[in-house]
Amino acid sequence: MRLKHVLLAGVCAVGLSGIAEAKTLKMAYDADPVSLDIHEQLSGGTLQLSHMVCDPLVRWASDLSFEPRLAESWERVNETTVQFNLRSGVKFHSGNTMTADDVVWTFNRLKGSPDFKGIFEPFKAMNKVGDNSVEIVTDGPFPLVMHNATYIFPLDSKFYEGKDEIIKHGDSFASKNISCTGPYTIASREQGVKVEFARNADYWDSNSPGNVEKIVFTPIKESPTRVAALLSGDVDFIAPVPPTDLGRISDDPKTDLITKSGTRIITLQLNQQRVEAFKDPKVRLAIVHAINNEAIVEKIMRGFGTAAAQMSPKGYLGYNDSLKPRFDLDKAKALMAEAGHADGLSVTMMCPNNRYVNDAKICEAASAMLSKINIKVDLTTMPKAQYWPKFDERAADIMMIGWHSDTEDSANFYEFLAMTPNADTGRGQYNSGNYSNADVDAMTEKTLKMTDDVERAKVLQGIEKILYDEAAYVPLHWQDLAWAARKGVNIDAVVNVMNFPYLGDLVIE
Repeated sequence: MRLKHVLLAGVCAVGLSGIAEAKTLKMAYDADPVSLDIHEQLSGGTLQLSHMVCDPLVRWASDLSFEPRLAESWERVNETTVQFNLRSGVKFHSGNTMTADDVVWTFNRLKGSPDFKGIFEPFKAMNKVGDNSVEIVTDGPFPLVMHNATYIFPLDSKFYEGKDEIIKHGDSFASKNISCTGPYTIASREQGVKVEFARNADYWDSNSPGNVEKIVFTPIKESPTRVAALLSGDVDFIAPVPPTDLGRISDDPKTDLITKSGTRIITLQLNQQRVEAFKDPKVRLAIVHAINNEAIVEKIMRGFGTAAAQMSPKGYLGYNDSLKPRFDLDKAKALMAEAGHADGLSVTMMCPNNRYVNDAKICEAASAMLSKINIKVDLTTMPKAQYWPKFDERAADIMMIGWHSDTEDSANFYEFLAMTPNADTGRGQYNSGNYSNADVDAMTEKTLKMTDDVERAKVLQGIEKILYDEAAYVPLHWQDLAWAARKGVNIDAVVNVMNFPYLGDLVIE
């Protein structure tokens, strides 16, 4: 049964309407998901959607341990095999029963996704072990099996039969329809206007404390408008909260502000295939020295971030304490002269204007800073729905990308942002600068087979030093996180540093 446009097959989540405690949540993010195909785009928006309408095998707990979800238990069989035992009787939104076949089918689809194949490249296979167990087999010892299992959200293979093609930024059955196992179904969707979620009456998790029957999700791109909607009572929950309004919300007696230190690195990438000068490390180093990222954090982010000199945040194995931000305008000018570009360059830059906190303002500031070393920047900003296709096209000389490690591990940064782009393996999928260093590639691959954390940290920190010395990209800052809600909407219990709130567990008083 295919419902018109975006409706789920078998939507039947109205069964809670008679329960007195059931509530409606009106929420506003800066943008809505660009597709319902959760394997199309590896992004924060996609993962936020995934945790609303689907369930992973396991998920992160607040202390970054692993919680059982569709896998109720797991065990390591040997150094290359982990077995996951699945919950029985779990229903998809369509009414079909989830089996091991669906999990294997989902895994194989992930292996074929341009965005996700890099995460699953170390996985040799997933095998069915009876109706309610699967085993993941890795190509040699691999330290991140459980980390990567958090990205396996079993889909309804029968629902997609013959219509499962992944089309990036295209029009496909999967981009408009979804059947998963999660706490919510999609009742209606108008791209860029509103998405309505209804509670899944057949949801398997009877222990969930959540009492939200309906979610009305309205994208509000402009931060002041989003904040005003919360303060006026038009919405109950917003994210992100702009740094300029943290104090205003904190002082409001009707709202709660929740903040957490962030691990998402915000960067600019310099396309070496589009600009010959960017192949010269001196030019790249000049750009890094010309951009005052500490001033960006202080003035534009209002201190709501930490200036960065590397990808790995403090606490990750790859964090290298010796690497510091290095704004030095005189040195930047000297490096441009040494590279033969004292007269400067003309380049293009593209950035989103509703994906990261103050993203457009950051790019405007960086452009102005680059003018001090005679680099003239033609800057274009756009909503993320238009930006990601342009990013995939590598449509500008300099492009912004923010990245939160999908595995809470340093190697994930390098796999996607620093390794040589390889369409077959998915490595370097988000390396729009086309940076390539054989040592970085080999060292990253090595860390994916190391199980000794002490030795592994040395290699990861060595990678950070190479990227730093070669100015492989322009590090800006780690972006902090902030959410706000009216009092009584207990978001503190469901938000996390990964920034995909577990809204199925949300309790509204």
